[in-house]
Amino acid sequence: MIGRSFPRVLEAAAGVDEDAFGKLWRDLQPRLLRYLAVVAPGAAEDLACKTWSAVVGGVGRFRGDEPMFRAWLFTIAHHETQEWRRRAAHAPTQIVPVPDIVDLAAPDDPAAGVLEGVSTRAALSLIATLPPDQAEAIALRVVAGLDMVGVASIMGKRPGTVRGLAHRGLRGLAERLSVSGRSRGTV
Repeated sequence: MIGRSFPRVLEAAAGVDEDAFGKLWRDLQPRLLRYLAVVAPGAAEDLACKTWSAVVGGVGRFRGDEPMFRAWLFTIAHHETQEWRRRAAHAPTQIVPVPDIVDLAAPDDPAAGVLEGVSTRAALSLIATLPPDQAEAIALRVVAGLDMVGVASIMGKRPGTVRGLAHRGLRGLAERLSVSGRSRGTV
């Protein structure tokens, strides 16, 4: 998170300051890509590009604090994903997966960076196997770091419904991990 300097960064970005906008992008792009990799595998990069294009066009009209900006960005991403799904349903195409893009750790510890990247990809892949609503609820809550009310608003559902989706999804992930661990003899 950017923190106390967020209002100044946002104001500068709205004034077409490339460095300020770059700071917003660097802060949120990794989370955005991870969320999109869960809800729209194979189209994450394209959808992130469309999301940021919409943000560029609307940042001057945005009013709110940093958590509200994050929720706004993920709301745009959610809408872009829904539109992508509608288009895909009408004109089926074959999606060619792009190698996962993961923020690796600092170059001073390459082994930790590799392990973190593998773990992140594995976790995102596992979340993506859940039913779409459960996967999206978990991705918005955990990956994007949004609160339950924000996730509910983005998904167009009540907070209790989102809480239930996230709970069922996490319970399902725990069961899969438990079964997987037993089958390898590690539990």
